[in-house]
Amino acid sequence: METTTSARPQAFGQTEINWDKLDKTKFYVVGAGLFTGITVALYPVSVIKTRLQVSSKDIAERNAFQVIRGILKTDGIPGLYRGFGTVITGTIPARIIFLTALETTKVAAFRMLEPLKLSEPSQAAIANGIAGMMGSLCAQAVFVPVDVVSQKLMVQGYSGYATYNGGLDVVRKVVKSEGIRGLYRGFGLSVMTYSPSSAVWWASYGSSQRLFWRVLGYGPGCQEAPSLGEIICVQAAGGIVAGATASCITTPLDTIKTRLQVQGTGQDGRQNAVQVVKKLIAAEGWNGLYRGLGPRFFSMSAWGTSMILAYEYLKRLCAKED
Repeated sequence: METTTSARPQAFGQTEINWDKLDKTKFYVVGAGLFTGITVALYPVSVIKTRLQVSSKDIAERNAFQVIRGILKTDGIPGLYRGFGTVITGTIPARIIFLTALETTKVAAFRMLEPLKLSEPSQAAIANGIAGMMGSLCAQAVFVPVDVVSQKLMVQGYSGYATYNGGLDVVRKVVKSEGIRGLYRGFGLSVMTYSPSSAVWWASYGSSQRLFWRVLGYGPGCQEAPSLGEIICVQAAGGIVAGATASCITTPLDTIKTRLQVQGTGQDGRQNAVQVVKKLIAAEGWNGLYRGLGPRFFSMSAWGTSMILAYEYLKRLCAKED
């Protein structure tokens, strides 16, 4: 199997499938099903994280377990899936856009970096980081409105937030009060949050994989192919490292973005990002910017690991026969 660049170790090259070697139709169809399943499993973590980030200082629910108990007591299991319909409808096209931009940019980035003769981890970090950022930038046009609607549904009736009759009701009320621009509330911060987060995630994943392969003895010049078990373990470990790195760096931006997106016209007026930060720090200190770090850390690590294992499996499943 060909590799993206001849500088890669032979053993590692056998673990990666290039974009031009994939059956694109099968990739998109099967991928939509796989990622929908993962979203079903991990969606409640997003609901819990969002509620922690927007809760007022005096609310009784101060940690994830208290939020879960409160949701189950009030709404039962369905409460953990508030806004799920909106998310699953919007994220499928957003993810297709993301993965297409990711893979095509990654190939181009590796080719541009090859003449620089960088070390394997450095080359992987830069190429994957650029690809992750480009993929996120392209997907934000679809993802941000979905994010705005779903987060309003996640916190409706909670800590003084408005209630809605489904996703279409959210869209109608937002457009009526703010115009189409309201559906892109926090767009700048979303770009500033998700694009660097995606860049950090994919850069960490790409470089950590190379380091893990070297630790296992699959360095440059190694002709032995790793086993499937080793491939899965290295990919899972890379996903955990990437999730931990990205969540620690980008949680403050995510907290600010979430508060901007869920605020209503009657809650102290419409605040900008600077006002949100000042209010949060005044009420809780700098720790307030890390509201929901635990669930976000778990979400990014669990989602990242599940996603990357499913993604790598999907690429193996959809690879064209030579």
